[in-house]
Amino acid sequence: MKKNKTQLQVLLALMLLMFAGLGQSLSAQNGPDNKKPKNHPKTDSPITYHNGPIMHGTADVYFIWYGCWDETCQAGNTATQSIIYDFIIRVGGSPYFQINAMYPNGSGGGPSGALLYGGDTVDRYSHGLELTAADMQEIVKDAIESNRLPQDPASIYVVIASADVSSNATGLCIPGALPHHGIGEALGSATRYAFVGNALRCPSVAAPQFLDSNGAQLPTPNGNLAADAMVATIAHLMNVVVTNPYGNAWFDRYGLQNADKCVGQFGPTYSMPNGGRANLRLGQRDYLIQQNWINDRKGHCAMNSSL
Repeated sequence: MKKNKTQLQVLLALMLLMFAGLGQSLSAQNGPDNKKPKNHPKTDSPITYHNGPIMHGTADVYFIWYGCWDETCQAGNTATQSIIYDFIIRVGGSPYFQINAMYPNGSGGGPSGALLYGGDTVDRYSHGLELTAADMQEIVKDAIESNRLPQDPASIYVVIASADVSSNATGLCIPGALPHHGIGEALGSATRYAFVGNALRCPSVAAPQFLDSNGAQLPTPNGNLAADAMVATIAHLMNVVVTNPYGNAWFDRYGLQNADKCVGQFGPTYSMPNGGRANLRLGQRDYLIQQNWINDRKGHCAMNSSL
């Protein structure tokens, strides 16, 4: 009996040592140098409605091409514009964008799942090469008050930058930062705006889906890295603006909006003749677009509400 008791004491001591070592190991793994990034999307929480306004019905989209967008410069060009145009005029009403119709207001009315492209204008560096949120608001205000774009109560004004334009203040090229959108003012009324930085400025941050593990560029669906990455950003922004334009409508307990919860998730893809990958075909073009959040009982990312 005494021998068995001694053996049991030794066994218990060994187990305590093992658990102590395991605890130290887990502590080291979760220490300051090994934590998940603070901006890493958490998708274990449903999105809830916080009583703020959403964009009811169909939204109109206007582009402001900021910087240099003609063939005289390398920062932006008409080929990139053409791909972006083709995307925005077709994505509204697609099964992909219809996901946003699942986010109604308190009266049950929600986005229609459609978008209408309203037109564009060019701004040749009116606020320099480094933009803040206040600059973007002024760029939109100037375009409206100079009658280059209409004042449209159902609108989203999208400022699209050429590659020589930076915006550290709104997170452009900062790992983990989400695309920026906000509210400005023109002619006494609120304006909804979104900012799309040029992916050529920092491909490793703005277009990681088109780079291999060594940082080398992979083929893109339309053979244009800037456009193919920027349409994904535009899709993300349109999703969050129509469902949470003022920041007080649909978001989860972490403050994440619908598309924020699906960053870097593209779902099943198919091969392109040029070796690229895509997951969405609109008209005659293919795109690789991040998924959007289906806010059902379990919640998940998908390319349309039936998946």
